[in-house]
Amino acid sequence: MMILVAVLAGLFLFAVLYMKQAKFGKLPSGVRLEIIKKSPNFKDGTFQNLSPTPSLQEGKSMWEVMYKFFTDSTPHKKPSKALPTIKTDLKNLDINQDVLVWFGHSSYYFQLGGKRFLVDPVLSGSVSPVPFSGKAFEGADVYWVEDFPEIDYLLITHDHYDHLDYQTIIQLKNKVKTVICPLGVGEHLEYWDYPIQKIIEKDWYDKVALAPQMQITLTPARHFSGRTFKRNTSLWTSYVLETPDYKLFIGGDSGYDTHFKTIGEKFGPFDLAILENGQYNEDWKYIHTLPEQIHQVAEDLQAERFFPVHSSKFNLALHAWKEPLERVSQLNQTSNIPIITPKIGEPVRLRDKEQKFSKWWETVD
Repeated sequence: MMILVAVLAGLFLFAVLYMKQAKFGKLPSGVRLEIIKKSPNFKDGTFQNLSPTPSLQEGKSMWEVMYKFFTDSTPHKKPSKALPTIKTDLKNLDINQDVLVWFGHSSYYFQLGGKRFLVDPVLSGSVSPVPFSGKAFEGADVYWVEDFPEIDYLLITHDHYDHLDYQTIIQLKNKVKTVICPLGVGEHLEYWDYPIQKIIEKDWYDKVALAPQMQITLTPARHFSGRTFKRNTSLWTSYVLETPDYKLFIGGDSGYDTHFKTIGEKFGPFDLAILENGQYNEDWKYIHTLPEQIHQVAEDLQAERFFPVHSSKFNLALHAWKEPLERVSQLNQTSNIPIITPKIGEPVRLRDKEQKFSKWWETVD
């Protein structure tokens, strides 16, 4: 018994010391915490969703879900060979060309209205704070920080490891002019030596002017946050980017709820909606969109086209790696909203509504 207690105490001490590393970030404090406390979305010490949102569906326990995850025998959770990708020369793209390039999962670069944007970049090859886990699929990690030009706006949707990657963020520091993020996330960035002058930290429905006749608005999502065991000390968000002749919805992570329809009524129609579709499961359906819901999301937003992301780079759920794209493409046959499905690295011409994309995932088991 004493040996067991000693082992458990040793493991606990190791975990405490390990989690003091910078990559785990820092909880909001000081002036930032006082600002957070004034948010209408912050109650009882944490940020709240607009609707009651359990992490797991009713009747499920975390232990049950974790057991299922580690004993799951779903085939093809990882590709059988390297994914087909394209290496676009980002530094030499014409800045007047409105284009988007996806890097797998929820990371992408785009140019719109003469500005360069980067969203939730995860380019370190892993989404786990624990070494040798959460590795990117073979072929999916073909872009690195040195491939990027100077970035006007780095957009962060929330602080989970698959959206806010310490190693990537550190390496990007000298290339980023401005970071826009939800309340509380700025604490991580300051802790990682980003100058406070570079950080714009806002609440839902706050607007930020980016250029004459260009603005971005933080909008609600249904999710959660946290890089340690303490959850929801920072906010999670989606974004609406508006120019005089183009509207883009940047979805982040979100379970389905009425906020999509509200955003569509306030800001729609959208030329393109970038929506989460991957790493889902019925057990956590309140915080991640299911493929059967994504078309309703696109309709609620009044989107002319939609782009399903949050897949094709990491194994974070209990489904085959290409199931998200297979299911959403099959369901899209009965929808009148076009879907775009580029390969990783394939340029998407934002104003070309006739651009065609292959079902590239069918070439890999």
